[in-house]
Amino acid sequence: MHSLKTTNLLLAAIALLLLALVLRPLRVPEPVLAQSADTNYFFEPGTFLVRAPDNSQQVYSKVVVDLSNGRVWAFPTLTPAPYPSDPIYNKPQTSHPFQVGRFALEDTKRFDPLSLQK
Repeated sequence: MHSLKTTNLLLAAIALLLLALVLRPLRVPEPVLAQSADTNYFFEPGTFLVRAPDNSQQVYSKVVVDLSNGRVWAFPTLTPAPYPSDPIYNKPQTSHPFQVGRFALEDTKRFDPLSLQK
């Protein structure tokens, strides 16, 4: 008889602890992140005919913006395809980027929207 009371008490404690675990996300929800903190790049959809700043090359490229510093990179694909390919060779190609320019992202923090209302 004594063991039945102990068993019921332990089951009630387990049920209460499980209820506390279930109700915790309702009280303090965890933030949902669309991207991990490691991904700071924006890949522009499609490919573009890009000219290097020193006019050394003009190739179809995938344009990538580094959101941490505003640098714009072009990854040559050699064709309008969205991935690097060379029609002569049948092996996978590696695209090495060259810097096209830079967005001054730090200037957006200095923007005062109230200055436009004058």
